[in-house]
Amino acid sequence: MARFILSAFADEAADALDGQIEALRAEDIGMIELRGVNGKSCADLTAGEARRVAAALREAGIALSALGSPYGKYPIDRPFDEHMTVFRRGLELCKILNCSRVRMFSFFIPEGDDPAAWREEVMGRLSVMLEEAENAGVQLVHENEKGIYGDTDERCLDLLEHFGGRLGFAFDPANFIQCGVDPLRAYERLHDRITYMHVKDALKADGSVVRAGRGDGSVREILSRIHRERGGDVVLTVEPHLAIFGGLGNLQREALKPSEVFSDRPGAFRAACAALKEILGEVCA
Repeated sequence: MARFILSAFADEAADALDGQIEALRAEDIGMIELRGVNGKSCADLTAGEARRVAAALREAGIALSALGSPYGKYPIDRPFDEHMTVFRRGLELCKILNCSRVRMFSFFIPEGDDPAAWREEVMGRLSVMLEEAENAGVQLVHENEKGIYGDTDERCLDLLEHFGGRLGFAFDPANFIQCGVDPLRAYERLHDRITYMHVKDALKADGSVVRAGRGDGSVREILSRIHRERGGDVVLTVEPHLAIFGGLGNLQREALKPSEVFSDRPGAFRAACAALKEILGEVCA
């Protein structure tokens, strides 16, 4: 049986770190996947800002499950050197934040191009990033995301097999739906390679985001299978996407399409957490 540990993208509850900590405490969540803080991407933090974030999280008793970075959300046909400059800064930030995992991506493919035409370039770039991350004691964890090389279950498996276990995997059911991939089929193919899971659900009809268990992401069934099939700790990161918030436009290409809209961000965050906890109450009963 798995032991589920909750984390969250708390920047969906508030921009300010104090507000994020308050939201996590209210939900009794002891981990954060740090993505946006005080209105800035985690990748844009200065060393001094990172030290203050680390101190505040320590004082609050909140651990980092991962750095929710934008690394690899970058066009594959753009020069790699400028991306690596930002990435290397991120590895330095990980030292300050005492963070050993970085969520990342496998580069945007030009619209209309066959992803296979860019495979060699993608693998070459990820190989360089993996080597530098490993030297820094950091695990890179790839997330399936619309428009990148690893957006389908087939190409995610290609990446994970190519790097022979060196590359982790963050499984996101809603993102698979938005790419036309059945999440349950993806789970069947990738279940033994999942490092942790982003809990977000969506509707097949239009890709709109809904609370966990209310869409077509098979979230309840997937969590039930993880609970039965795995032992040890499994981190679940709550990612509501139920209300538009300032930082999201910088994180994904397409406009956010929430099917459930809430009056405020804290309310959306609470609703997303409640939906997951309801499912876990059933799964773990």
